[in-house]
Amino acid sequence: MSTTPYTPPSVWTWSQASGGAFANINRPVAGPTHDKALPVGEHPLQLYSLGTPNGAKVTILLEELLEAGHTGAEYDAWLITIQEGDQFGSGFVDINPNSKIPALVDRSGPTPLRVFESGAILLHLAEKFGAFLPQGPQRAEALSWLFWSIGAAPFLGGGFGHFYVYAPEKIEYAINRYAMEAKRQLSVLEQRLCTQPYVGGQSYSIVDMAIFPWWGALVLGEIYGTAAEFLSAHEYPQVLRWAREIAARSAVQRGRRVNRTWGDKPLPERHAASDFNAG
Repeated sequence: MSTTPYTPPSVWTWSQASGGAFANINRPVAGPTHDKALPVGEHPLQLYSLGTPNGAKVTILLEELLEAGHTGAEYDAWLITIQEGDQFGSGFVDINPNSKIPALVDRSGPTPLRVFESGAILLHLAEKFGAFLPQGPQRAEALSWLFWSIGAAPFLGGGFGHFYVYAPEKIEYAINRYAMEAKRQLSVLEQRLCTQPYVGGQSYSIVDMAIFPWWGALVLGEIYGTAAEFLSAHEYPQVLRWAREIAARSAVQRGRRVNRTWGDKPLPERHAASDFNAG
């Protein structure tokens, strides 16, 4: 293992030079850096996001709700370009003090309601429309897997993905540490999907929508370069089966296009179903 020994100082101080690929958008304090109001469209639901795995969770659910006939789920999706620091604008910080996408404003009631954090948004919408969340005894099981995904994803994205792809230097210990955890998580999913068709149970739900943009995209070779080969994704046949099934859903395909500026048929903003036919 060839890494330069590092002795932490008595008191840590921030240096932007040590931030790697995200140095221009990461900082150790909260709050806005500039004044910028957020746009508001005509629909009850206003989403401010980017088509990353966390952002795609919400747009997938919104498209699934609309496809299922829940017309009240019509939404405007506004692009938040995190590389340019949009998440630090005053308007965005007002709806998410943590300055992370996605963030939602639900204007369907007498008072606008802010909802931030992807898992909270999924749960809010599923309960609001009474859809894609098992009820009765299955509810607790589904919520357990939903919160598992919220707690596990940072190890996959901020841990494995960061050190495997984005870190300014390849650190063997860090890559090995997070590769082990990524494979452990895939093993957890594989064992679950050997007994249930979907992660949340017998029916497709927000659990699958939360997990697919991370682990599904990983095993399908869609994120982190050669990560699928590196992590031997073929060793998880049930995860692959599940991922391919989810990826084939029309609402999932639409949802993954929203708030993207890259990839196949990106749709940076979405304000009507007809936007998918533009261009």
